[in-house]
Amino acid sequence: MIRVMNVISDTNIGGAGRVLLNYLRYADRSRFELLAALPRGSLLKAPLEEAGAQVYEVDGIADRSWDRGDVGVLKELFREVKPDLVHTHGCLSGRVAARGCRIPVVYSRHSAFPVPAKLRYPPGRWINKLINERYADRIIAVSPAARDNLVQGGVSPKKITVVMNGTAPVPRTSEEERSALREALSLPPGAAVFGILARLEDYKGHLYLVEAVRLLKERGREDFTVLVAGTGPFEEELALAVREAGVEDRLRLLGFRSDVAALLNILDVQLNCSYGTEATSMALLEGMSLGLPSIASDYGGNPWVVKDSETGLIFPSRNAAALAEAMERLMDCPEERESMGQRARELYESSFTGEAFAQNTENIYLDILKGAE
Repeated sequence: MIRVMNVISDTNIGGAGRVLLNYLRYADRSRFELLAALPRGSLLKAPLEEAGAQVYEVDGIADRSWDRGDVGVLKELFREVKPDLVHTHGCLSGRVAARGCRIPVVYSRHSAFPVPAKLRYPPGRWINKLINERYADRIIAVSPAARDNLVQGGVSPKKITVVMNGTAPVPRTSEEERSALREALSLPPGAAVFGILARLEDYKGHLYLVEAVRLLKERGREDFTVLVAGTGPFEEELALAVREAGVEDRLRLLGFRSDVAALLNILDVQLNCSYGTEATSMALLEGMSLGLPSIASDYGGNPWVVKDSETGLIFPSRNAAALAEAMERLMDCPEERESMGQRARELYESSFTGEAFAQNTENIYLDILKGAE
């Protein structure tokens, strides 16, 4: 049995945590024993334990990648638990600790963002290359965009393997359940329903969506509703923008929702307006599993998930006018929506299932351990 220790520093359940939970659902338990090191009090503890991982809470590492003191704490844990391989989700401290214990290391890069000049040019480029290559046997990039970020920062492409995220399929609810939720949300019959399910951060692009909705209203369009689910530090600013734009009747802020699967089931089109850190959107993949077409920005990994004019539409990030045009196109073409949704479901089945993601990840584990023998 191969013991794999995942190290993740998140205190909340973010994108990296969801990726790990999806992996655990499809992991080969006949070959791999799955462990996880988390900051004490992390919200990930309970769901990881429910998914079958042995969880170790550690003091330190909370929401930070590097701290010299964290290295010592993690070294002590690794020496006690004796994993065969350490897989860090960020957390440079975990990589350094594993190297210090002579344990093979995998590092997953879960984000894509503009590479700052200090990492694109020496000496920062040299330092970034040295750290990333010295403290990982293999780097997993969850999209080509994440890989390109690493390469732009000096990391050798030979060190990187792209493993696109995968998800469990979202259960399809009954027509009765969908009708009841539409009624509970007061959705007008026949109107197109768009939805964005994302943490409320400025870089998620919600303000451009507000402006797009305003433009559509200005053109006299009343035959649509946009549902925005999620919470976050941008919540008050977004609510103010909605009021100032006068679009409360078309754009609904739902706040935190525990019924994400049910919400996805009543959408006609899923939206992603990000202009920062987007690699492989788990929400988009979940929508695709239901046969939902998407309208997504061209930022980061989105163009590798949504095939423009095939499974959805891609618009230039931060361009509210282009977003409004894409929304209007799919409002007016239900047949195109349906055909895009069918192709989205086919693409999910061929490329983004949880089974494929888990197998690709475990192949990397086995390849590293074979080389370490």
